Formats: sequence, structure tokens, C-alpha cells
Amino acid sequence: MTKRHGYALLAAVAALVVVISAAIYLGVSGAFDGSDSTVSAGPRHPQNSAAPASTGTWSGSWSASPAGGEPGTETDGLAGRTVRNVVHTSIGGTSARITFSNLFGQQPLSITHASVAVAAAPNTPAAAAGTLRRLTFGGNTSVVIPAGSQAMSDAVRLHVPHDADMLVTSYSPTPSGPVTYHPQARQMSYVAQGDRAEDATGAPFTQQTPFWRYVTALDVLSNESDGTVVVIGDSLTDGVTSTVGANRRWTDDLADRLRDENGAARYGVVNQGISGNRILSDGLGRPANNPSGLSRFDRDVLDRSGVKAVVIALGVNDILRNPHQNDPDKIVEGLRELTRQAHTRGLRVVGATLMPFQGHRGYEPRLEGVRQAVNAQIRSGKVFDEFVDFDKALRDPYNPRKLLPAYDSGDHLHPSDSGFRRMADTFNLTTLKGSTPAEL
Repeated sequence: MTKRHGYALLAAVAALVVVISAAIYLGVSGAFDGSDSTVSAGPRHPQNSAAPASTGTWSGSWSASPAGGEPGTETDGLAGRTVRNVVHTSIGGTSARITFSNLFGQQPLSITHASVAVAAAPNTPAAAAGTLRRLTFGGNTSVVIPAGSQAMSDAVRLHVPHDADMLVTSYSPTPSGPVTYHPQARQMSYVAQGDRAEDATGAPFTQQTPFWRYVTALDVLSNESDGTVVVIGDSLTDGVTSTVGANRRWTDDLADRLRDENGAARYGVVNQGISGNRILSDGLGRPANNPSGLSRFDRDVLDRSGVKAVVIALGVNDILRNPHQNDPDKIVEGLRELTRQAHTRGLRVVGATLMPFQGHRGYEPRLEGVRQAVNAQIRSGKVFDEFVDFDKALRDPYNPRKLLPAYDSGDHLHPSDSGFRRMADTFNLTTLKGSTPAEL
């Protein structure tokens, strides 16, 4: 073989390698245009099919705890209907993945079509142009979730803005029994007849619902976050008296501070509050509606994506709800057990003092004594790594058994929007950093 022929052969081989490499790359990063193709970072948008793989940290941008089985769905679930949940991000990212839950189902939940999109505007079922992505599960466009289980979608490439509404949509064609839901969303979501999972206009979604159904988490691959702070709480954290559709829970305000203030921890915030939740006692049913803080801590807190710190704001319902827990030591021991569990994962724990409730229909002087005793132990520094004093921040200085009127929603237990903002402003953001454990 002549030298010239050898060079020609080498050039041909090199060209062939380039062609094959390009074909492989395009094959695994194919454009998303209603196809089933996925990659590790999810399907690519047609205009972005050759973009490099995203980097960053998987963090929680939004979450809600499954709280029970929705009344009236015990037989058919939502068969033949499309659910479009509206959820609000705390941080942004370049890719997204969604968790769906069938925790309270009594039979398998079949989701045959699901999508995620950026909302065109606040409080609307319409998707912003070019943002709707089909979800896949292990590369498949459908998933069957056994009763008592959950499923996480594959990641999809999508620019997720921070402090924005997202649309998480699922269609189930067959009866699935009780719908796993979160009843106190303080956000309107939507329902349509038939399979409308990839309808970007929002026009078919004529029914509104105050619940979040099936969806329990939105994670993002983020360069603006180092992880997640998870807040576990009751109705005070759930934000049941905050303005609907305005994202004025105290955790929303905390997310704003973490995102905007220099020197703050770069964390997404996920809200795992359940109205009526207690540390020690489950609700009724099998599985139990409104599972206790102790029984749900692994799933709702420790297993969240990228968790770095935990905030615990529980205890009021153990005191207020029947049967009343009149032993403050038992409540405190429950709080210490949650802290111990978090410490096994190396997580920082910040706890909240219990706010006053004189004037609420459940108030009794002896229950006020229990609250004060719990708060005294929290302030001793031997329950959590750090504490935030919501009680001191929101109580009336002239009657510390009551909320200050400016922070009272009117029921003398739950804060107003101003009260929720005050809770977030009270937080010392530096307490979310570090790893020194409390002496329990």
C-alpha cells in the first residue's frame, strides 16, 4: 500500500467515526415532539436537541404531603379524566422530574399520559408556548403505580423558572379507587374530560378543584441551589388561612428570603405541612389519613431530593385535638425523636416554638400550660439544633396567650398573610447551615 493510499484510508476511517458518533449522539438525544425518546436528562426540545447535558444539583422546588384518600373517589377514582395540578416553584432549574403517589389507593393506579409545563400566567391551566413536555417512566409513556406506592418520572429538559406556576398533568383511563390527595392546597387546579394531557391551551379544563391530586413532588436540576430545606408541620405550615392562589404561606416567604438575601443558604423550600397533623397520633383509616409526623418522617422529609436541613413546626394539634395530649414531656420526646432521625442522615434541624391560641374554640387554660411547658423545653436548646421563636414573634405583648391582632386571621389560631410573612422574617437563615447536633 502506498503512503498516499494509507493517508486516504485513515481519512476515510476518521470520517466514518465522526458520522457514527454523530448518529449515536442524535439517537440518544432525539428531539421531543410527541415522541417517546428520553435521555438521562429527559427528552430534548426540538430547538435544543444538540444542547450539552445539564449539570447541577437535584433539589426539591415544590412538594406536598399525601394526606388521605379523597372522599367520593372510593370506587372509580378519576377514571377517564385529566387532572392538571398547578404548583409553585421555590427554585428554578434546567430539568424537571415529577413524583406521583398512590399511597391511599386500594388498587393500582394507571397513568397512561402525563406532562409538565410552565404555566402561561399565574392561576391558569394554559401552558406557556413551547414548554409542554411529555413525561416518561423508565422510558415508557405510561406507568402503573401499585396501591401504597409512588413513582418518579424520568427527567425532562425544561427551563423551570423560580417563583413560578407549573402545570403537572396526568390522565388515568381506568378506575383506581381512592385518589391520593392534599386537600388544603390554597391553589386552584383543574380537571378535563378525556385525555387532555398535552393540551397547551387549557380550554378543556373547565372544572376547578381546591386539591392537589396524585402529584407530590417537583424536583429540578439546579445551578442556583445547593439542596433542599424540608419543612414538616400542620395547618400553620400548610397555610390554610393564606390567600388562595397568592403563595403567601410562610414557607413561600422563606423561599423568597433564601433566594434573594446575600449570604443565605442556597436551598429550595418544600412544604410538608398537613392540616390537623400531630407528632404522635395518626388519623383514622388503613392506611391512616393524616399520618403522624413520626410515621411519615422518612417518606415526607428524609427521602426528599437533596435535603440538607429540616424545619419542624409541630405540636399544637397534639395539644388541641382530642384526645388532648396533656403531658408536655411526651410531645417533646416526639420532637426529639424526629431530630434524632434527621441526625442519622447528618441533617441540620431547626424547630419552632408553639404559637398562642387563646380565643380559639379549642382553648382551655390547662392546654395553655402544656404549650408553655413545651416551649420552655424548646428554648432550653436541648430539643433541636436551633429554634425559631414564632411564639415570641407573633404573640400580643399585652396578652402573650393570644396572637397579636395584626397577625391573626380571625380564628385566633392561624395567622393572616401578614402573620405568615412575620414568621418567615423571624427566621435566622444562618441556622439552616452547619452540622453541630444538639445535646439531646
